[in-house]
Order: sequence, then structure tokens, then C-alpha cells
Amino acid sequence: MTDATGATTATAGPAPRGTYDPRLALGATGLLADLNLAGVLDAGDVRVAQRVAALGGEDDDRVRLAVALAVRAVRLGSVGVDLSADLATGLALPEGVALPPAEEWAAAIAASPLTAAGVLHHDLGLVSLDRYHRLERQIADDLAARIAADRPAVDEGVLVATLQRVRGAHFSAEQAAAVEHAVRHRTTVLTGGPGTGKTTTVARIVVALADQFRAAGHARHFSVALAAPTGKAATRLQEAVGAEVEALHLDLAELGRPEARTLHRLLGWRPDNTTRFVHDRGNRLKQDLIVVDEASMVDLTMMARLLEAVRPDTRLVLVGDPGQLTSVGAGAVLSDLVTGFEAREDSPVVALRENHRSTEEIKALAQALRDGDADAVLAVLRAGSDEVEYVETDQPAEALRPACLAAARRVHDGATAGGTGSGTPAERAHAALAALEEFRLLCAHREGPFGVRHWNRQVEQWLAEDLGQPLGSAWYAGRPLLVTSNDYTLDVYNGETGVVVRDDEGRPRAWIAGVGEPRAFAPGRLDAIDTMHAMTIHKSQGSQADTITVLLPDADSRLLTRELFYTAVTRAKRRLRVVGTEAAVRAAVATTAQRATGLAARLSGAPA
Repeated sequence: MTDATGATTATAGPAPRGTYDPRLALGATGLLADLNLAGVLDAGDVRVAQRVAALGGEDDDRVRLAVALAVRAVRLGSVGVDLSADLATGLALPEGVALPPAEEWAAAIAASPLTAAGVLHHDLGLVSLDRYHRLERQIADDLAARIAADRPAVDEGVLVATLQRVRGAHFSAEQAAAVEHAVRHRTTVLTGGPGTGKTTTVARIVVALADQFRAAGHARHFSVALAAPTGKAATRLQEAVGAEVEALHLDLAELGRPEARTLHRLLGWRPDNTTRFVHDRGNRLKQDLIVVDEASMVDLTMMARLLEAVRPDTRLVLVGDPGQLTSVGAGAVLSDLVTGFEAREDSPVVALRENHRSTEEIKALAQALRDGDADAVLAVLRAGSDEVEYVETDQPAEALRPACLAAARRVHDGATAGGTGSGTPAERAHAALAALEEFRLLCAHREGPFGVRHWNRQVEQWLAEDLGQPLGSAWYAGRPLLVTSNDYTLDVYNGETGVVVRDDEGRPRAWIAGVGEPRAFAPGRLDAIDTMHAMTIHKSQGSQADTITVLLPDADSRLLTRELFYTAVTRAKRRLRVVGTEAAVRAAVATTAQRATGLAARLSGAPA
């Protein structure tokens, strides 16, 4: 179910017990204590509310509760909490516990010294903390300023010539319209599902804007930054744009040699501040064009930091699929942009709808998921084809073993040259990394019988049995790796993948495939590394593989949503296999993970 914060939740579990239970906030009273005891609020939610209230001179229990629920909302991905009548149902309150009446509660918040001090806000139907309220307003204001600014000058003859030059065999009218929009406007939000040609369009936008730049008589090179939230997504964007430009028989040097970076690297990481960057409103980015791919993964804070760092005259192109999972952090920025600008004549949103891929069954499944039609989803799954296979079971081990073991063996054989150790370490690393891109096992959970930890251990056990010997150590040759956090000193980023290969002296080295050529690291230098025989669907965003196997959890999983399933399905390039029960499929299609935000309303011009 979804609560009034918009986050998917499970019903409250067993109440925490014990005087020293860390889940209990000492000193909590009234509704704060009741909801903490029921597991609706955690100790951190309560402690923040207590501290904020104490600093602000607020002693009204209703206001303290609102603060705690606003903190909880952010923790679950929303920007604020809706105090409407549906809130009690969404929170799964224990019997005998009731929330304050909505009007009385709103009046208490309006009269609170926390509201007067700007610590707490109640507008657009949401109660939110000041930080997230300011971020939403900043994003809305910055976008409004960009849209209201004078449009750039356009050399019409050059534009016509460019569109003719880049047309190619698979360049649709809607893609041409998107390129033209990017030339005529400073901000473009390019949306579309898999196979709609987003990257093809981005490559042509780069060419078209470079042509306009030269026609304007600039002496310097046109400067382009290709960015994405993760290193893997940034690498994929650079490779795809480079391939498209090469297919057009154009010289990348003419286009300023677009360089892909993570958003953190583009903005400039500051070791003294985790939410501020080198580039900001006082030190703008220098590029003439900034393209951000996988924009659905960009949270509220990062989007605000990006917009404040972009020069007013820089072209900004945000690219993504609003049907995918939202960011791990608070907000649902891309979907809010699409919804908020929907009815506006000056909308920067350009949607690509025509699918150009030959994977008809995967396309049909993705469309059925977007439509929310569970019967159609099951029909595609059960039809069976070379592209889509459905294994209907609640005992997945037998179904998963052959494909997972074969994939693990291919990576191991690449890393060891089939056990011979021939070739250079770099050659073996390239072979293993290429094998790693052929297959992914995707799970909703990290823990439990349907989680990646369990299946990583299981695949390692199968691999050891197949090799006829123990793997030897945690850093065994052929171990697939996933980077799970940014390390700016090493230039290694969350989402990048790698593999363990032994060097000429027999020492294990972790080869990480980031932007550019893979690089080798001693294992001791890398802190945040997971094994990647299986990975979570959240972590798979920004990447693809030839074959994807999706393991659906039990139907009552709180993580199982339509967006999660859709994201997993759209990671497959050529072949998809879904393992799970009919109940799990139906639960996924029926559950949407909408978040409570105010950005769409702000963009649409709704009154506060």
C-alpha cells in the first residue's frame, strides 16, 4: 500500500519492546510515543522532532507529530506529508490511536512558532521541512527564469542543412522536432521509453548546436558535457553518443569531444561539504551544452545544485524515462517536470513515443506495464518467445541455476583465460568485463530469500561446485564487482562495475570499468564494493545487459511496484526472463510508488 507521503509501506510490524530497545525514542510521549511503539515512526524521526521543537519553543504535541511525519516522509522519498483524511489509513495506525482532526491540526501548524520561523511549511497540501520546501521553490524558480528568458538566435539555413545532414535511416519526425526544440530553446526535457531513440536524438542535438555555434562566428570550440547520476550511466551515454556521431561520419573533434562525467564530478565534489559543490551560482559551469541522462534518478537536492550551476545562456537537456523508478533521495523530479508542464504552452518537455527497437515482445511488455494492465502483462509473459520467458514459481533456485552459473562461468573464464592465465591482465579484464555485460540477475531486495546477498552467495556456491574447488578467497579471480558509493579521490563512482583479475605476480586486482578505459586497483584501496552475481533493480538503473533475469519477491513485498518491475524489464537489450508468481506480477502492476511532492504544482502555477 502507499501512505499519504506517497511512499510504499508495509503495515506496522510487531511493536518494539524493551526499555533499551534502540527503536524506541526515550522521552517520547503522546502520539509520538504511540506511533514510535507501533513502528510507524522510527527513533530518529521522533528525536529530530523533539530537538526541532525544543529549539523553536514549540510544545504542542500536534506540531511535534507533524515534524516527525515530515522527517519520515523524506526518509521514505517524499518531500512532505499530506495531513488529509487518508493519512491515518496510509500509516496503518494501531487500534485505539487516532490522529488530530485535519482542520485542527492545520490550524495548530499555522499558529506554530516553527512555522513563523520558517522551519516548517504547510502549503500545496503538504507539510514539509524548510530545506526541502526551499529546494522545490528554487527548482521551480530557476526553470521559470530559464523558460522566460529571451530565446537564442537561430540561423535557419544552418538548421535546415543540419537536419538534412543528420537525418539517417532511423530519424523520425518526432526526433527532428526534439532537435529543433533544443536549438530554439535553452531548456529541453527529452522523455521516452526504451528504444524511442533518446540517445540518437541527443547525438543530433549535439551536432545541431555545434553547427549553430560555428555559424555564430565563435572562435573557440563548442563545449559539451554529457552527465549522468552514476558512472555506468555516464559511460554508456558517452559510448552511445560517440557511436551515433561515428555512424553519421562526423568528427568528434568538431563537436568539442563531448566528455561524460557523473553529476558529482561535473559539479565538483567538495570534501568539506556533502551537499554543496565547487560550481554554484557564483561559479557557473563553463559548458555551452549540458546533457543529463537518466534524469529520473536525479533527486531534489542534486537537481537544485545543477540548475544553480548552469549559466543562463547554456543549453540544458534533461533526458529520461518518467516510467522508471524515482531517485533514491527525496523527490520525483523528472515525473514532476512532465506533470507540472503538461498543460503549459511554454512546456520544455518533448516526448518520444515511437519505438525503434526490434524487440517486439519486450516492447509489448513495457507498454502493458506503463498502461497498468496486469492481464496484458501476464498475456505477454505467458505467450513465450525467444525474447520473453516466464517461469511461474515461488521456488526459484532450480530456474535460476543454469543461467546464473553459465554467466558466472563466462566471467571467470574471461578473467582467467579459461583457466590458463594467458594474455595480459588488461586483456583478461576486458574479456571478463565484456562477459559481465551479457547477463544480469535483478532482485527487488538486498536481504532475505529474494535478496541479492542470498543469491550472490548461492551463485558463488554453484560456481565453486562447477569448478570443482573452493573459490579461494573473497577476491577470487572472476568475482564481478559493483561500486556502491562515490570515491572522489580514486575517481570511482557509485554504479560502476568491475571484475577481479590476478596480475602477473598472482595478486588480485579490481578492474573497474568507469568513464574511459578500465583501471586496476589493489583491493585494499576500495571500500564500498559488493559482489555482483546479482544486483538490486535500483542499482541497475543507468545500465543494460543483453539478457536480464528478473526475480520477483513475494506479492506482499513492500518494494514491489509497477515502476520497479518496469525498470527491470527495460534493462534488457535482447532477452528477458521473469521468475515469480502470478500474484507477484499482479501486485507489482497494481502498486504505484508515487511520492508526495509539491514541485509539479509549483511548475503548473497552482496557488500555494
